[in-house]
Amino acid sequence: MKQPVFRLEPVLKLRRTEERAAAMAAAEAAREATAAAERAEQDAAALSERALPVAVTGGAFIAAMVASTAAAADVSAARALALARAEQAELVRARWTAAAQRTKGLERLKERHVAALQAAADAAEERVVDDLVTRQHSTTTRASREEETTWTD
Repeated sequence: MKQPVFRLEPVLKLRRTEERAAAMAAAEAAREATAAAERAEQDAAALSERALPVAVTGGAFIAAMVASTAAAADVSAARALALARAEQAELVRARWTAAAQRTKGLERLKERHVAALQAAADAAEERVVDDLVTRQHSTTTRASREEETTWTD
């Protein structure tokens, strides 16, 4: 007899694959966000360590100030990038969560399907046992009736 199959098994496999891909994308996005935040903090630390030379000419002072302003703009851009990467990582994580929920829904359907198959198999086995007991009882009862002899005078 053909074994009953969960008809949505190919869909469940696809959903599991999608979930794994979404998980990998979420991990990569989280790594990128962390790396961008670290880079921004390193740039900020480098900017705070920057000091003006003690004795400088006017041109050197202006050049140092322009370089500091450019470095501050770089730090600002790096922080904005880190924030954007963190937001992107959150969106990717939300997609992963949605994929996991879709997969979990199908897994619950499969569990119900397996439970229904098991209940049907148990009921069939119970019917077979009941039939055997009933048949055995009727055979035993019939045999005992045939052994009885009635009295007639």
